[in-house]
Amino acid sequence: MSTQSATSSADLRSPPGARYAIIASRWNDEIVDVLVDGARMAFAGHGVADEAIDVLRVPGAWELPVAAKHAAASGRYAVIVALGCVVRGETRHFEHVADECARGLMRVALDSGVPVLNGVLAVEDEADAWARAGGAHGNKGADVALSAIEMAAVLRELSA
Repeated sequence: MSTQSATSSADLRSPPGARYAIIASRWNDEIVDVLVDGARMAFAGHGVADEAIDVLRVPGAWELPVAAKHAAASGRYAVIVALGCVVRGETRHFEHVADECARGLMRVALDSGVPVLNGVLAVEDEADAWARAGGAHGNKGADVALSAIEMAAVLRELSA
């Protein structure tokens, strides 16, 4: 097994045959759609064919871990990307949804061995969300897609 130093994102390439699932929340869909578009563009820009990406929609961030569990169990995907947006409101509901979603996604990854990358924005307000969906802070969907490609490559190397 060879050891690699950090690869620049420009050199990043998906392993041959790797498939990816993007599981995206319909809640705050205008923002999430921009994250999905960013992820798809990042995948395409690094050698992932459109046919190697399945986009699955769920009602909200709360449902992402269950869908990720089923996607991981299917054996079809090298990596799963979860995208959503939870905006703080006037109640504690924000904390419950954001924290349990993150915890659930990590549990699926650890239990299944399939990386499940958390691209769920947990933000104070809509302006923060837009800043992370193609604004001043980049596009979290694209960032997570690049991490997905890197994880697929790392795991492929570890299993060789």
